[in-house]
Amino acid sequence: MKSKFSPDKNGYFGQFGGAFIPELLYPNVKELEDNYIQIIESDEFQTEYKSLLKDYVGRPTPLYLAKRLSEKYGAHIYLKREDLNHTGAHKVNNTVGQILIAKKLGKTKIIAETGAGQHGVATATVCALMGLDCTVFMGEKDIERQAPNVARMKMLGAKVVPATSGSKTLKDATNEAIRYWIQNPETFYLIGSVVGPHPHPDMVARLQAIISEEMKWQLKEKTGKENPDTIIACVGGGSNAAGAFYHYMDDEDVELIAVEAAGLGVNSGESAATSQLGEVGIIHGSKTILMQDEYGQIVEPYSISAGLDYPGVGPLHAFLYESKRAIFMNATDKEALTAAYELTKIEGIIPALETAHALAVLPKMDLKKDQVVVINLSGRGDKDLETYIEHLDK
Repeated sequence: MKSKFSPDKNGYFGQFGGAFIPELLYPNVKELEDNYIQIIESDEFQTEYKSLLKDYVGRPTPLYLAKRLSEKYGAHIYLKREDLNHTGAHKVNNTVGQILIAKKLGKTKIIAETGAGQHGVATATVCALMGLDCTVFMGEKDIERQAPNVARMKMLGAKVVPATSGSKTLKDATNEAIRYWIQNPETFYLIGSVVGPHPHPDMVARLQAIISEEMKWQLKEKTGKENPDTIIACVGGGSNAAGAFYHYMDDEDVELIAVEAAGLGVNSGESAATSQLGEVGIIHGSKTILMQDEYGQIVEPYSISAGLDYPGVGPLHAFLYESKRAIFMNATDKEALTAAYELTKIEGIIPALETAHALAVLPKMDLKKDQVVVINLSGRGDKDLETYIEHLDK
């Protein structure tokens, strides 16, 4: 789908994007750039991709009218149930697509980065499915707080490599993955979000677009029209939001709300609210908005959520922010926890901590009784139970 929010021929969304990479990686990135669209748009790919999404992943995911949540906030609130995908999050939409691309390019060794562990699990899952070698880089801190997902990756046959530098979280895992990729350029880097050098942000957005593709016909079926009034999604790097927004970006009547992690507060020094705290810079191979000090050094992000503590945002989202096409809001750790407990108690759904940030902005919004709101419920909360239990009585 060609859109004014699609990248140009050099991989730029407005001023953001591009490919700032070492010379050793140029052949890999160029190979992918030359082939990804042709592969994705081929009948062979689409047939296999859609078949796996249906029979292996479990798509389409339901669009669920959360009646009690709707009653509380005075609007029609639908949840796009990405938590019901195989592996428990939206991440598998992307890994299924990328593993097919990797195979088409003749790659046999796969590397990935992960924060909350959901992308690592989804990558390990498709590597097991296809019989490919898998190495996942994960921050040492995230390994500790996402132990169930680490166990799942190892059970699936992946090698989990800890990142021990910096804040020992997602940024550092990505650093280590890129270092390894430079030293082993024959590997395929199965990146987990709409970040990194072109064409990765566009490729991941295209693969996650299945979310909004389904939303359109599901909304038509349930409400009589394809468009909601508002779509809300959490944003770290931003792949679930990119998928939820994708087919609506050119329709100005649909309000797009991206929710970042404010941590202990936007101005607390312990935050990951990139749009509020960041400036234009380069991280992990692309020009975007990122948190940095006066010398251009990356400021360590913080969030209770392992999937949102990233110091930058994908270049597509940077463009959506700069162009004011999307409204960027944020939620603190406390607000996210409150929202998670609320959804659990009134709808019987335990959301991932990442998703809880999207839910947390509902009390801050002036919702109307006829307003149709879709929240992308990007993942389930099994992986976060230890954190939830720790804060349950506080």
